[in-house]
Amino acid sequence: MKGFIAGIVFTLAAAALAGYVFIVTGAMPANADAPPGSFERWAAHASLHATIDRQAPKGAPPIAPTQANLSAGLKVYAADCAVCHGASDGRPSRIALGLYQHAPQLAKHGVEDDAEGETYWKVYHGIRLTGMPAFSRTLSQDELWQVSLFLKHMNALPAPVGEAWKKLPSEGGWQAPAAGR
Repeated sequence: MKGFIAGIVFTLAAAALAGYVFIVTGAMPANADAPPGSFERWAAHASLHATIDRQAPKGAPPIAPTQANLSAGLKVYAADCAVCHGASDGRPSRIALGLYQHAPQLAKHGVEDDAEGETYWKVYHGIRLTGMPAFSRTLSQDELWQVSLFLKHMNALPAPVGEAWKKLPSEGGWQAPAAGR
């Protein structure tokens, strides 16, 4: 029995050492333009979903999805989110194209089916090891909820807010001027 336990301890120690060597020798890619391995993807997704399930606010948001709140949420989105997550045309900006993990273009791959509390959690806390920053220190509670409500309702906005959303300029549509101009 002692030999069996010693074998398990030795195997675990060898695996830990191999993992350490894999990381410190640079064999594990750290560059943003290399795809992550399957274990890294699994660990990141499992941790994110478990954390959101445990920590995201439950129930109704503290503010209503009124036209004024949705409009304010669009303004927050335009100022702080569109550069990575795109405008209504769904085309990524040059910044978004360089991000890895790629930021979802929310006009194409929206979060309307996510609970407001989940979106609020992502905006408030950010997402580790991605380009998604935490806005908890830069946005007020109302602004955090307003942008979360805008994202929840972006496919069914009141006409004035929907028209403003469609007019939001797309960074993805930017073209460099021709040489010599």
